[in-house]
Amino acid sequence: MTINTQARQYNGEAPPGALAALPPTGTAGDPFEPLSVGAMVDRVAAMAVEKATHPWAFLVRSLVGGAMVAFGALLALMVSTGVKTPGVASLLMGLAFGMSFVLILVSGMSLITADMAAGFLAVLNRTMSVGGYAFLVIAGLIGNVAGALVFVTVCGAAGGPYLGAFAERAAAVGAQKAGQPFWTALLLAVVCTWFLQTSMCMFFKARSDVARMTFAFYGPFAFVIGGTQHVIANVGFLGLPLLLNLFHPAAPHAGIGWGLGAHGLLTNLSITAVGNLVGGTLFVALPFWVIAQLQRSLS
Repeated sequence: MTINTQARQYNGEAPPGALAALPPTGTAGDPFEPLSVGAMVDRVAAMAVEKATHPWAFLVRSLVGGAMVAFGALLALMVSTGVKTPGVASLLMGLAFGMSFVLILVSGMSLITADMAAGFLAVLNRTMSVGGYAFLVIAGLIGNVAGALVFVTVCGAAGGPYLGAFAERAAAVGAQKAGQPFWTALLLAVVCTWFLQTSMCMFFKARSDVARMTFAFYGPFAFVIGGTQHVIANVGFLGLPLLLNLFHPAAPHAGIGWGLGAHGLLTNLSITAVGNLVGGTLFVALPFWVIAQLQRSLS
């Protein structure tokens, strides 16, 4: 992971001495003591700046990150196929999906919802311009969606174990997510990144590998169990039934479409992207940044 690099101004050079190396990862007394909120904020912001300064590498990281999320969606649907009790099905989906975010954070790949929060912290810290943040969000979203679509296209073309009962389960989950009213989908997307990006911040606040992996696992585990909406996960949940039906016309797609109409994939992604942005910035990044500033003003 690129969490120990120096933070640099994006779209312009930082004034001399304005940005130092990232805060030390611990204290001399206890190497497992969690970082302070301020140190965590600086660390997460620096990660976003580092990504923005290497745009082509960032795009590749986003492609891989999108595929990892789609893989989590595939596993979640697989383990819940045939499970009739809703709570148990949701629990199994969360357990299967949870490792996707661990893979992303530990491997240093990129997930747009995490970058929404991290980049906003960099903007608040004045280490990234608004234009740099817009690039981070747009390029990350495109890369994640493309990577997830490539993965589900391969699975859809493969068929095999992804037909029959699995295809019916995928169609049912996709239809449920695509069929929610505007405000329901939007608010559930806000809740999703409230869960997910809090866990990301805790990942960067923690010092031990076990604690980091636990926090990284908790975020997607919680948002899947809670039935919330995640823009990249929904590429998997809605894209799989669409592509299974495309390659295997007998597979159900439950009325889901590709476009901007009712039950459309693009409609759902547009709504959830906005909700995820609001949740990650206003409900996670901003409170942590305010806490960091208040603590520093008293020290």
